[in-house]
Amino acid sequence: MVFLSVVFSFRNEEHVLPELIRRVRAVLQGQRAEGVISGHELIFVNDASTDQSLRILVEHAQNHDDIRVINMARNFGVSPCVMAGLAHARGDLVVYMDADLQDPPEVIPQMLRAWREGDKVDVVHTVRRSRQGESAFKLFITGIGYHILNRYCTVAIPQEAGDFKLLSRRAVEQVLKFKEHTPFMRGVVAWIGYNQVFVPYDREARFAGKSKFFVLSPKVISNFFNSAIVSFSAVPLQIASYIGLVTILIDLVFILHALREKILGRAIPGWTAIMIAILFFSGVQLFCIGMIGLYLNSVHEQTKMRPTYIVESTFGFPDSPSNA
Repeated sequence: MVFLSVVFSFRNEEHVLPELIRRVRAVLQGQRAEGVISGHELIFVNDASTDQSLRILVEHAQNHDDIRVINMARNFGVSPCVMAGLAHARGDLVVYMDADLQDPPEVIPQMLRAWREGDKVDVVHTVRRSRQGESAFKLFITGIGYHILNRYCTVAIPQEAGDFKLLSRRAVEQVLKFKEHTPFMRGVVAWIGYNQVFVPYDREARFAGKSKFFVLSPKVISNFFNSAIVSFSAVPLQIASYIGLVTILIDLVFILHALREKILGRAIPGWTAIMIAILFFSGVQLFCIGMIGLYLNSVHEQTKMRPTYIVESTFGFPDSPSNA
């Protein structure tokens, strides 16, 4: 039997946490009764919540020894919080997932079965067969995002496999070696290799509250480009190079045309042609500089060697103070 850690990254989920804890405990107690696991811990990484989430967790920890809380010093984002949870987890196996109950904890037994029945499995991905409560527009945009990732990234990122995964202790140790400022967890887990298997499931609608990640919000777009594309692909730089090459060829055509008109002694239209050329090439230059800027910013952030996250306090761990 193995000890299981379940890591939740969350911010302001006071309306979801009681139901989440009830369902997760029911699932894991069933797995313990069947002899699948020897015990479990629930690690809640509190990303500087401003509601009553922390109080609810402390209340549900009373008369139980399974709840652990990591309070971040400020709002760091989902991926750094997941890394903090993995660093504090002591399980032989670790499941990390969102806390909004869109990913049902009732899938965990299937993940454990896939790990047991596979051949030296280190990663179990969950793959969404359906996504309830999500608009057709969001599904369309995320489909394009997955297509771009799989087409241009250096590692194959399973489509519809989100941040609901099971990792072996060996896989956790490899993931924690990544010191990226903005880690893209799906890419990181795919990158480490080992034997990785898949469990299909149906994603549920959000249990309560509203989503904090709108598909075209600046935070989501920035995370897609800065964490996913820049970290796992050099294609944007290649695109900039190709555009520059095409621009040179177009410019060469303009030069040859101007020389031809000069030799023939014909007047060349002036202002309009010049303005079109200036605007076109200026746009191309700005686009290419922007692409390069993304990579320079990534290098700049990395070379500052700042910590990925800062933990303000912990609760429920063996070496934690009695109060959060």
